Parts: sequence; C-alpha cells; structure tokens
Amino acid sequence: MSKYDEKQAELAHSNSDVESDSPPTTDVAPPTRYPVKWYRSTYYNAIILGLCNFCAPGIWGAMNSLGGGGEESPWLVDAANALTFCLMVLTCAFSGVFVKYLGIRWTLILGAAGYCPFAAGLYCNNRFGTHWFVLFGAALCGLGAGIFWMAEAAIALSYPEPKNQGRFLGLWLMFRVGGQVLGGAVNLGLNVRRNEAGKVSYGVYEVFIALQAAAPFIGLLLTAPAKVQRTDGIAVSCSIPKEQSILAELKATGLLFITKRYLLIIPLIAQSVFAEAVFFTFEGLWFTVRARALASFISGIAAMIGGNVLGAFIDRQKWSERARGRWSFLILVTLQGAWWIWGTIIVTQFRATQPPPVFDWTSPGFGKGFAWFFFMVMSFQMNYLYLYFIIGHLARNDAEIVRFAGLLRGTESASQAVSYGLSSIKIMGEVGVVYLNFGMWAISLVPAWLVVREIGTKYSKAKREKSSAAKIEGVSYNENLKEDDI
Repeated sequence: MSKYDEKQAELAHSNSDVESDSPPTTDVAPPTRYPVKWYRSTYYNAIILGLCNFCAPGIWGAMNSLGGGGEESPWLVDAANALTFCLMVLTCAFSGVFVKYLGIRWTLILGAAGYCPFAAGLYCNNRFGTHWFVLFGAALCGLGAGIFWMAEAAIALSYPEPKNQGRFLGLWLMFRVGGQVLGGAVNLGLNVRRNEAGKVSYGVYEVFIALQAAAPFIGLLLTAPAKVQRTDGIAVSCSIPKEQSILAELKATGLLFITKRYLLIIPLIAQSVFAEAVFFTFEGLWFTVRARALASFISGIAAMIGGNVLGAFIDRQKWSERARGRWSFLILVTLQGAWWIWGTIIVTQFRATQPPPVFDWTSPGFGKGFAWFFFMVMSFQMNYLYLYFIIGHLARNDAEIVRFAGLLRGTESASQAVSYGLSSIKIMGEVGVVYLNFGMWAISLVPAWLVVREIGTKYSKAKREKSSAAKIEGVSYNENLKEDDI
C-alpha cells in the first residue's frame, strides 16, 4: 500500500463515528509516533514559552501579588494597571497584523520587551516617590503586553499535539504563577520581621527588573513554527496569510468576535479574569507585609498544582472529550460560587470592623482571610487554563487560532481594566468589586454552558477533519523541511 493510501485509510477511520460520545481511543486511529529532536519538540517549546511567561507577565504578577504592587497603598498601582489593560485591548485588536508582518515568534519577543519599564516605575516610586514613571511604565507595558499575551496564547494552542494540549497549557501557565511564587519568596525573605502594614523593600524590584529584561532574549530560543516537530508529524503554522490586507485581517477578526460561539463565552472570560484585581487588592488592604509575602508564596504553589492537575485531567483519554469538558466546567463554576459566597461574608465583616483590621500571621482571624485568598489564586489559575481549552475548540483553522487568541486576550484585558479601575476606588476596592464579581459569575453560567455542551461534538469534529486533511496533503515537518532545518 502506498503512503497516500495509508493516509486515506487513516482519514476514513478517524472520521467514523465522529459525533459519538465514546472516548477518543475508540473513534480515532492509533497515531503514528514520529521521531523528534528535543530542541524542536513541543515540550521544549512549552518550557521556553513558560520561561518567557515567567520573566514577563509572571514577574508582573509577582509584583501585584505583593498587594498593590508592593506599595503602602494599592490605589496608584490599581490605576496604573487599569491603564495597562486599556492599552492592551488596543494592541490585542491589532495582534493579527503584527503576526502577519513579524511572525508569531518576533511578535512574542517584541511584546516581552514592554514589561520591564513597569518594574522600573515601581522601583522609582518605592525608593524616590516618583508617581509619573509608574503610569509611563504601565503604558509601555500595556502596549507590549497586548501582543505578547496574544502571541503566547496562539503558540500554546498551535504547537502541542491534541493529546498533550492540557499538559502543555498546565506547564506553560505554571511558569506564570512561578513568578508569583518567586515574588512571595523574595519578599518574605527580605521582610520576614515586618509585622506591620507598609511597602516592601525596594531591593525586591531590582531583582524583578533584571528578570523582566531577560524575557525578550529567552524568546529568541523559541522554535519558529515551521521548524517545530510534533510526535504526530503534523506541521505547525500559527500564521496569518501574507496576501491578506490589514483591513481584511481586522474585518476577519471583527467577524469572529460577533459570532454566537464567541459572544456566549464572553461573560465567562470577563468574570474569570476580573477576579485578579479583586483578590490582590484584598491582600494589599487587609494584611501586613510579611503576611502578604507568605500568602503570595503559598497560594502560588497551590495554583501551580491545581493548574497541572486540571491539564492532566483534560488530556485524560480514558474519558470522552465531551465528558472532560463538561465535568471540568461544572467543578470549576461550583467551586467559584462557593468562594464568592465566602468572600462577600469576609469583606463585609472586615469593613464593618473598627478600626479596620490589618492581619498578621500571628493575628486572630488571619486564617479565614488567608484561606480565601489562597483558594481564589488557585481557582484563577484553573479557570485561566480552562478558557484556553474552550478557545482551542472554537478555532477551526490556524488563522482563527491567532484571531481567537487576540480576541480572548483583548476581552481579558478589557475586563481587567475595568476591574483594576474600580478597585482603585476605596469603597469598591474594599467590598464593591467582590459583590460585582459574584454577580458576574452568576450571569456567565448559562451562556457558557451553551458553548461547553458542544465540546466533543461539532467543534471537535471540525478540528479532527482539519487535522486529518493536513495528513492527507502530506503536511508534516519531516516531509516539508530539509535535513539541516530539522
């Protein structure tokens, strides 16, 4: 039998029973495992992407996990973060244009270069009291972060084999939370004896500046899409057609935004990421410096574990894709509901207490506030990963992956801009944003379910047909690349 005939047989087998709810092992032919070089593999690229994430948004998260960016009061940093996310919406909207001209790898590198000025602004504010540099750094961070977020999301959805998608996402996102863990560890070491409210030592920011400056250089180690080697032999594209005009690309992205399948998922995206400003402001308001450091450190470890457990469950071939999608959704939203009920009770109690409490780890009542922050950070990581799982099932070709990644990151940025903006207002930061986020969670449930219930049926069918068609056309890394490229 010829190679072409073998691939035709594989296609016929993979398309049989495509609407079935049975596990993937029964409706997809056992794949051929192609040999790969470690420095071209998807796991290598997951680590490089994760290191970029660690040094750029991970360290940004580390600074915010200190509570209000580590400053004595969270209001200036919350306003700066709102500016960052507003500008991210703009660059996310044009992210397809960047990919068209620069390619996904250089788009990621350019975006990573925007993070360092924000850390420098926080350093100058902490040491010299300079306010304008915080806002200037936040603006540069927003312009770069928009395209960085889109690029890393597109890479995370395009590079891995379908059976390894969840593990790739878990490994990549683990590095982001690793920044928070590092920030908490460094801050705890420098401020372990400071059992009062206040700002962290400015020496913390010197470490952060150095790490964020390294992010673009780490991005140079990422494998270009055409040279990635997957064990299923399918080539990675992750590109926008060169012949398409800028106007046509913006129109294509806009049309995807107004599709039913994306509009229904917007409330789930918005409520999931809105929570970041909520629990970081909560941490900055009610805890001492060393308690904030401890909370950042321990909750970050829990988030890393939770994200990787969810990623492994999503890849679990023992159960059908449909079952994995539905059970993940039901467990996550149920836990979220419990955390929001708990959170509304806690912040109402804290605000009613006079004088306002500031909890140290030796204080009575520390445990309930610490536990809520702990579970919120872990829940945020798991919800974040699940959003990529959903978006990966909405996209039906390589160009849509890039566009949906930009839309996802733009929607996240808009929600977080509003969240940080509202959190910079005292009454909202203390209690209002918790109440609001609770309501957003409730509103998101039904629209999100209408999308989640289709996972494993028509959306997965479209993906399998695209994958099989690529094999029939002979699109594989070892057929398209010269030996010296591999």
